[in-house]
Amino acid sequence: MIGILPARAFAQFENFKDSVVQLVGVVMTADSLRALPGATVMVKGEKRATIANEQGVFSIVVLKGDTLQITYVGYTPMEKSIPANIGGNQYSLVALMAQDTSNLLPALILKPRPTRAQFERDFVTMKFEDDALATATKNTDAKTRRRLMRALPRSAAEITSYQLSQQARNMYYTGQAPPQNIFNIAAWNEFIKAWKRGDFKNQDNSDQ
Repeated sequence: MIGILPARAFAQFENFKDSVVQLVGVVMTADSLRALPGATVMVKGEKRATIANEQGVFSIVVLKGDTLQITYVGYTPMEKSIPANIGGNQYSLVALMAQDTSNLLPALILKPRPTRAQFERDFVTMKFEDDALATATKNTDAKTRRRLMRALPRSAAEITSYQLSQQARNMYYTGQAPPQNIFNIAAWNEFIKAWKRGDFKNQDNSDQ
């Protein structure tokens, strides 16, 4: 038994030694065969990786049957598999990467510097969008608030409060005629103020 274990260990070591491959490759563009320095070459599922040099050449130790993941900014990632039945312990490959057109930035158009007259004309006629303060000022304007009060429906709380006040008023004047606001000086005062504010104008006229 003691003599068998070293024999098995030696056989496993020989098998592992036979599966180790010294890989040398180059990463280039597929359209112009230009080297891609700094391309990352990683063994899939492992923590072994390397980076291509200035000529796009890289070297890494892999095992037969491993899969390489090659990435470069602006190019579509690709995978390369190491054949499991290669002879010897050396292997070379060429990785041709295609440009990733899905993440390209829009074209930049350079124009000559405008003249002083053009700059002054464009500066005067240029329209700027309202900032948050200007938008809030417009939305809280008295005219805008009056238009919204006429257009927006009452909330549930306002309707409930109105109904309760009407019921209380009816109960208060039960058995007698309610007073007429036509003789109420305060009611006339509020009517005149509302008329001056334009509360009785239609929405089309209030927008003008």
